[in-house]
Amino acid sequence: MTHQSDYTLPVDLAEKGLEHLPELLRILINQAMQAERAKYINAGQYERTEKRKGHANGYKPKTVRTRVGEITFAVPQVREGGFYPSALEKGLRSERALVIALAEMYVQGVSTRRVKTITEELCGVDVSSMQVSRAAAQLDEVLQEWRERPLGEITYLYVDARYEKVRQAGQVRDAAVLVATGITPEGERQVLGVSVSLSEHETHWKAFLKSLKERGMTGMKLVTSDDHEGLGAARRAVLGSVPWQRCQFHLQQNAGAYLPKQSMRLEVAADIRSMFNAPDRQTAETFLRAAIQKYAVSAPRLSAWLEEYLSEGFTVFEFPLEHQRSLRTTNSLERVNKEIRRRTRVVGVFPNEASCLRLISALLMEISEEWQIGKRYCAGKSSDC
Repeated sequence: MTHQSDYTLPVDLAEKGLEHLPELLRILINQAMQAERAKYINAGQYERTEKRKGHANGYKPKTVRTRVGEITFAVPQVREGGFYPSALEKGLRSERALVIALAEMYVQGVSTRRVKTITEELCGVDVSSMQVSRAAAQLDEVLQEWRERPLGEITYLYVDARYEKVRQAGQVRDAAVLVATGITPEGERQVLGVSVSLSEHETHWKAFLKSLKERGMTGMKLVTSDDHEGLGAARRAVLGSVPWQRCQFHLQQNAGAYLPKQSMRLEVAADIRSMFNAPDRQTAETFLRAAIQKYAVSAPRLSAWLEEYLSEGFTVFEFPLEHQRSLRTTNSLERVNKEIRRRTRVVGVFPNEASCLRLISALLMEISEEWQIGKRYCAGKSSDC
C-alpha cells in the first residue's frame, strides 16, 4: 500500500535537474489520481461524512513506459469497484504521441545523430516499425474522433497559424499548423480544431474553416486573428458575414516596418496604444485622425498605413466592455502555440504530416480538457452581446 507521504512533493526536486523528471511525473499524476478518487467517493482520506459514496481500498501498482523511461504509478482503488482514474490516461496521452513521433524518425532512417540520441534517451528501447504502426493506429483513432467531434454554438472564434518542419520526398518543408479556439455562449473556452498541411495557404485555410462549419459551429459574432496570408480571402468566403477583429498586438508590431527611423518606435507605439485603450470607437477614431495628420510629413508611409489598416483593430469596440480585453488579440492562442513549440522542439523535423498532426492533436486535446474544468474565460456570458 502506498502511504500519504509518497504524495508529498520533495522540496529539492526542482533543484536536482532533469534526471528526476520521471519521479516528478509520477508524483504529479499520483496526486491527480488520488484527488480524482476523493471526488468519486465524495470523501477525503480518513474523512468521516454521511455523503460518502464509497471507500478507498489502497493502491495497485501499474508500470508504464513513457518517453522518460518506465514509471510505476500507484493507481487508487475503491472497495466497491467501478472506479478507474482518467488522470493517468490524460497525463500520458501527449507523452505517448511524442514517443511515436520520435520513433517514426528513427525507424524511417531519416534521423540525424542528434535525433537518434534523443530517441534512445527518451524512448529507452529500440522500437520496431510494427510497434510504431500499432501504437500510432490506436492513438490516431482516438485523436481523429476528437478532431471530428460535433461542435455547437461558438460566440467568439480565434484562429492562428504556426509552422513546423516536415520531411516530404527527401526535402524538409514548412507545414502550416492551423489552430482554432472558441468561446461558447456560457463563456467557456474550447479548442475547436487543428489542421496540418503543405498545401497552398488560402486553400488550406478555406478547407479548415469549412470543416468547422460542417461540424456544426454556429452563432459566431466575432473572428479574431492576425492578417495571415490566405486567411483573409478564406475568411471572407466561408465566414463573410462575421465581423473581423485584427489582432491588436500584431497590428502594432506591423507598424515598425513603416518607420523612417527606429528612434520613433516608442512614440508611435504609445500613440497606437492610446487608440486601442480608448474608452470607445469614436475616441479611438479621433486619436487615429490626429496620428495620421501628425506623421503625414515626418513619416508619410506610416501615415498612409495607419489610415488604411489601423481601424481593422477597432471592431472590438462594438462588443461588451467586459469582453473586449479577451477579444482584441490572439494572445490566448499564442500561449497555446508556445506550449506546442515547447514540445515539438524536441522532435525538430517531423517525418511526415501525420506524425506532426498526431503530436499536436494530443497536446491540444489535453489542453482543451484542462479548460473544461477551469473558470470561464469571459466575464459574464458571451451570449449577452
